[in-house]
Amino acid sequence: MKLLAVISCFTASCLLVNLATAAESGTIELHSKAKIERTQVSYNCGSAGNLAVSYVNADPNFLALVPVPKQTQPLVFASVISGSGARYAAGKYVWWVKGSSASLYDTTLSDNAPPTMTCDAS
Repeated sequence: MKLLAVISCFTASCLLVNLATAAESGTIELHSKAKIERTQVSYNCGSAGNLAVSYVNADPNFLALVPVPKQTQPLVFASVISGSGARYAAGKYVWWVKGSSASLYDTTLSDNAPPTMTCDAS
């Protein structure tokens, strides 16, 4: 089953993201005055394996679709304020990208908890 389908409308500058599950599907329509960009980055996450993350930049919306281990479908992360790098949040998780490295944090753990997963772009 296809989990992500992206259709770009160049004249209207819109993007339709279709997140499908076995039982239902949902859509998110984004509009931007600027060109909407979608990129996919492959990460090597050590013992957690490889991860393919999609980034959608549709100013003022900046999203990351992250296939978090043990989740049934990719989670949609939205950008949040970051002192350095790009930080995205979805529920209890934070996906923090700095240069070619990315880390997944579980915010329900202690404030000083290490990332639950650390990855390098491959």
